[in-house]
Amino acid sequence: MISSNSRHTVTLRFLAAPTDAGHDGTVDAGVVLQWIDKAAYAAAVGWSKSYCVTAYVGNIHFTAPVRIGEMVEVTATIVYTGASSMHISTTVVSGDPRTFGDPGVSAESRSQCLVIFVAVDEAGHPHPVPPFIASTPVEVLKRDHAISRIKVRSDIVEAMSRQEYTDAGSAEKVVLRFLSAPTDVNWGGKVHGGIVMKWIDEAAYVCASRYAGHAAVAVFSGGVRFYHPVLIGDLVEVEARLVYTGHKGMHIAVLVRSGDPATGVLELTTYCLTVMVIRDETGTALPVMPWVPVTDEDIRLAEHARELLEIRGRAPGNRLPNHLLDAVPATGSQQSI
Repeated sequence: MISSNSRHTVTLRFLAAPTDAGHDGTVDAGVVLQWIDKAAYAAAVGWSKSYCVTAYVGNIHFTAPVRIGEMVEVTATIVYTGASSMHISTTVVSGDPRTFGDPGVSAESRSQCLVIFVAVDEAGHPHPVPPFIASTPVEVLKRDHAISRIKVRSDIVEAMSRQEYTDAGSAEKVVLRFLSAPTDVNWGGKVHGGIVMKWIDEAAYVCASRYAGHAAVAVFSGGVRFYHPVLIGDLVEVEARLVYTGHKGMHIAVLVRSGDPATGVLELTTYCLTVMVIRDETGTALPVMPWVPVTDEDIRLAEHARELLEIRGRAPGNRLPNHLLDAVPATGSQQSI
């Protein structure tokens, strides 16, 4: 079910289906990312009245898993607009469908993040969007929150662009290769951004689980930057590599490359860093075996992961989960991962 609470807000509501179940019986982070992308897309198209593409997905904290059979509500709200971009705040909550929405019954927060969509014309060029004018104290607060993260996001993208991944690394690494399928298509004839994020989660899961020797789950994903679209029928390569371990978190860098299978030439389409943990039967994150960098590339990428933690700590009000923190100097709202 989809509803529009105002011209700049869209809410999706549905039941988490058995087909959404992941490896631990709850809904995988990759599926939640698909939900977020769909809701944000609906909000972006409703505001711009044109086709839109996912440009960036900010820091996503998975505070608790969604359980199969729960009522899920995904809300996407325009909070800031640029010339052709729309910054969209998304939240995911869920709860018992028998009481969901009843007076005095609060749904449980599962995740939240900021998604940026860009409106494009038929040729794929940026298309102007109507400006969003914040008119209430809450809207002004959300707008200022989005604006405050523009510099942080730029610094993250710049830090990521400096990195190089070669065979010189010694850390755990997996590479998934496959063809993008017609069922992956979005409304513009290309692969849906949510599908790409699901691939990222799957590759990070395999890499982290192999390293830990136990099924892992995502608790954080950050800096998901979409450089180029993936076309239907492309050869896709998803590389996931361990770059850093905290006390409980395994930091996995994931790169998605794609291209024509006839030539085998692949270009970088998406890059992000995901943090995975292993949990006991109560859902508590467990310590993981520390990974010690060996090669020069190992050391550089480990420092890169630490640098990203430091950059994210600059954002006003930013807070990373305690179980990810380990020895990064704390300043203000920042904690050490």
